[in-house]
Amino acid sequence: MTEEIGVVNSIHGAYAVVKVPRKSSCDGCTLGTCKPDDQSMEIEAFNQAGAQVGQKVKVVISSFTYMKGSMLIYGFPAAALVFGAVLGKEVFSRFFPATDSDVLSAVFGFSALVISFVMARIWLSRSSRKVESKPVIQDIVGS
Repeated sequence: MTEEIGVVNSIHGAYAVVKVPRKSSCDGCTLGTCKPDDQSMEIEAFNQAGAQVGQKVKVVISSFTYMKGSMLIYGFPAAALVFGAVLGKEVFSRFFPATDSDVLSAVFGFSALVISFVMARIWLSRSSRKVESKPVIQDIVGS
């Protein structure tokens, strides 16, 4: 589990926007659960602890959710690129004998990569509505 300490910025129904300090590991992240700015980031989290605006809280992101998002953002597109390249070179080169097989490999590989990014974006937008895929405010820190 990943834990962050931050301050509740606003409340929206069962969710709260928590402002936490930005870390160096956030630079390359594309998970989409937070909105980074210069020195801090905002995380939309399920307000399980019933925190109020201005309170210091502990936000927990489950390891499974983090790994699932990472695999979707990095693993699935990489596999699609390789699969599309192999498919283009080995299968579609038979249908287009006049075209260089390396060109077909590149075209089908990058096409599969683009399609995988679109599919990942659609899946992320649908899964972002699920409570189990959101960070959770576990505790109110201090008083």
